[in-house]
Amino acid sequence: MTLRSPTRQTLVPQVIEQLRTQISSSEWPVGSRIPTEPDLAAALGVGRNTVREAVRALVHAGVLECRQGSGTYVTATHELTGVVARRLADAEMAEAVEVRRAFEVEAARLAAQRRTPADLDLLDELLARREQTWAGGDAAAFVAADADLHMAIVAAAHNAMLAELYASFGTAMRASLSQHIGDQLTPDRYADHSELVDAIRAGEPSRAARAAAAYLDPA
Repeated sequence: MTLRSPTRQTLVPQVIEQLRTQISSSEWPVGSRIPTEPDLAAALGVGRNTVREAVRALVHAGVLECRQGSGTYVTATHELTGVVARRLADAEMAEAVEVRRAFEVEAARLAAQRRTPADLDLLDELLARREQTWAGGDAAAFVAADADLHMAIVAAAHNAMLAELYASFGTAMRASLSQHIGDQLTPDRYADHSELVDAIRAGEPSRAARAAAAYLDPA
């Protein structure tokens, strides 16, 4: 663990920023337990009260979670992710689908206009992986593969702001999708995405948008 000792001024904000850096750089990935309070205090050269306040701030932001008797764990890579996760947990599924539709339909339209050969290679690879995980019957693997494909489509839109916002929403949506699908993959849960990828490859924005909207249609 490589952490810089902050100056004596504004110690808590500096410690918060150090912890954020460890999280955003994947030194502490989502799901991992962060070092103990004494270890953090020693590494940063600050008092335990300062570390406690910084951790408390990130817990309040939804980035960290304190689990009694176990430690403190990373739950999100960014405050926005934590906010979105909490909001999604309280939202009606129909509302969440509408927000997802707003992101993914426009992303598909832009991806059909802006995709590169490298984007298409990745989409083909991820689509094949999605089909393989479905055929294998592993629900958790399928949810991960499905999410990776949608993230790649958004990335192919080449809009940095859209990608960042979707990443925040996507983390929460993955948890929601996992809960919706459950432990078993059943035919009624399947949605073919080959038409979507084909439309992006063909450079047909309207067709890509329709394909993205189709699997999110409430009907």
